Amino acid sequence: MNYSNLLKIALRAIAANKMRSFLTALGIIIGIASVITMLAVGQGTKRSIQANISEMGSNMIMISPGADFRGGVRQDASSMETLKMADYEAIKDECSYLKAVSPTVQSSGQWIYGNNNTPSSIYGVNTEYLEIRQLSVADGEMFTDADIKSSAKVCVLGQTVVDNLFPDGSDPVGKVVRFNSIPFRVVGVLKKKGYNSMGMDQDDLVLAPYTTVMKRILAQNYLQGIQASAITEGVTDKATEEITKVLRRNHKLRDATDDFMGDSDDFNIRSQEELSSMMNSTTDMLTILLGCVAGISLIVGGIGIMNIMYVSVTERTREIGLRMSVGARGVDILNQFLIEAILLSVTGGIIGVLLGVGASYAIKALAHWPIYIQPWSIVMSFAVCTFTGIFFGWYPAKKAARLDPIEAIRYE
Repeated sequence: MNYSNLLKIALRAIAANKMRSFLTALGIIIGIASVITMLAVGQGTKRSIQANISEMGSNMIMISPGADFRGGVRQDASSMETLKMADYEAIKDECSYLKAVSPTVQSSGQWIYGNNNTPSSIYGVNTEYLEIRQLSVADGEMFTDADIKSSAKVCVLGQTVVDNLFPDGSDPVGKVVRFNSIPFRVVGVLKKKGYNSMGMDQDDLVLAPYTTVMKRILAQNYLQGIQASAITEGVTDKATEEITKVLRRNHKLRDATDDFMGDSDDFNIRSQEELSSMMNSTTDMLTILLGCVAGISLIVGGIGIMNIMYVSVTERTREIGLRMSVGARGVDILNQFLIEAILLSVTGGIIGVLLGVGASYAIKALAHWPIYIQPWSIVMSFAVCTFTGIFFGWYPAKKAARLDPIEAIRYE
């Protein structure tokens, strides 16, 4: 018996029990649709996080003071004064893997203009901070190195601050706003960036020369942090090693020897690459978990196929006996039922793929979640549903092929 005849027989058997065949394939349909949808949501979330990290500067390196023990008590890292201007100068002059470096100091307070006010933070930075954080000025200009040297009271506003202080839409450039009681002349407005993946408003900030913030607001001579940008993302680790070496030398920290354990770093260095890796591993784990949960439906669907094939073999025992008595071989009977099982699973797979793609775009449209459907997930779905048909259809088909023709014909 050729395969075209076997295919026709399988199609007739499926058509004769349409509702039962649909319910059998339903487990496969739900399983495939669930796998595609879950993977699309997981990959979409991962790509969204990567995009947000890239917007913040994928090769950014953040240096902050480290916690220290004083009198047996671990101090808060934010209260440490271990980073000085000399550290910033040394990093800027000696680290060859960095393309931009900026000292950072910060204070929070109330910004006021006329009858309008808004709480926000002022960041004391230099002109290279824009490159590090991938920011740009949309209106006006960035403050200059001359402003930094003279500790000028000038600032660049983020769009959220502009919207709150100038709700009438007037141009803020050239206007004088107050931070608490200190006046600042607005020289520019940053280009809008929106919210990042962690729900933080990236436009709710004000930039000013770090010298101004240190002298006129904080009255301190130490830095709260240093931010830098590696030449490329690939040399971030080398840049981190350079920075560590420079800071340990500047802070006179002794290295470990055979007789001495060495001094611990009194600073912390974090990179966006490290954050990206951590977030990627987390999203990958969640995607795998979601895929595994959805894959359970495939197993249930496969068991459903096996169950129905068993029923089909029992119902058609006499038919099998007649076919074998007129010359059908055991392998023909095996192929007949195997093709039927594969047809059920592949048909369910096609419907499941269409349903999964549709459900993914529905989630994007209704819930506004990021999605990304990878071609390999569809290919994998077809491979899995075909394997499911073969795996769960083989045993009932094998049972049918082993039936004794005489006993099968006598079967009531």
